[in-house]
Amino acid sequence: IADVAVSLVLLAVVVLLSDLVRRMLGRVLAQTGFQVHAAEFVSTLQLCCCTHELRVLSDVGKIERRFAHTLTYVAAVVHGLTFRDAIGNPACTLVHTYRQKLVPSAALWRIACQFAAAATARVLMPLAWSLGVSSMHMRHRAGEFQCTSPIDAPLAATAVEIACAFAVQTAVTHTRSLEEKYRVHAVAAVITTAVYAGGPSTGAVFNPALAFSTQFRCDGRSLSEYCLVYWLGPVLGIVHMCASVLAPNYPVPCDNGGLCV
Repeated sequence: IADVAVSLVLLAVVVLLSDLVRRMLGRVLAQTGFQVHAAEFVSTLQLCCCTHELRVLSDVGKIERRFAHTLTYVAAVVHGLTFRDAIGNPACTLVHTYRQKLVPSAALWRIACQFAAAATARVLMPLAWSLGVSSMHMRHRAGEFQCTSPIDAPLAATAVEIACAFAVQTAVTHTRSLEEKYRVHAVAAVITTAVYAGGPSTGAVFNPALAFSTQFRCDGRSLSEYCLVYWLGPVLGIVHMCASVLAPNYPVPCDNGGLCV
């Protein structure tokens, strides 16, 4: 119970500090045009740090799976409410580009910020665990922060990531008309379901930047296998979603410069 309490406090501190920094940078950089990139970096850093801690709670703390899924749901809601215009997922950034909400250069800058934040979280979280505030963190430190990949069969794991990315992004697309306070709960429910179904196979990450932060450092698989599962998988899931969900209802440019439906 004490370990869980410490982790919950750490998660709350991460979210509160991230929100404070996000607001502060938004004001400081308001006239420079860099506030979008700052928000993307801070929001993705928040996502990665929280996911690192949730993974330690599951792998080292051995909390009940039902409680772990409850925390996943709550975290997804909190991220949805605090991210504002940040995306936090390179694969989802491609959807914004497809829908012409982002030009390719802006999308590349956002993706760069997302991976920079993912790399930063890989450095920051071991420093936080090294403080040994809880016995769980001390055990994790004693094990040199090692983790083991959940992947058994790379091709099957890739299919899981494709399915998870497709399901979550489809939910995001079909809930755009809902009020934000309702939408975040609907999307969080789908994310939690995806984690429940795909977690044992891959961790159900469906986010290339988040996977780079939380999965690529784990033992058991090669870099090429991680790239296949955690980078190509979500991208293929997003491409399939765009082709099957967005494309049939997407306006096509006509020769006269207008839009053909």
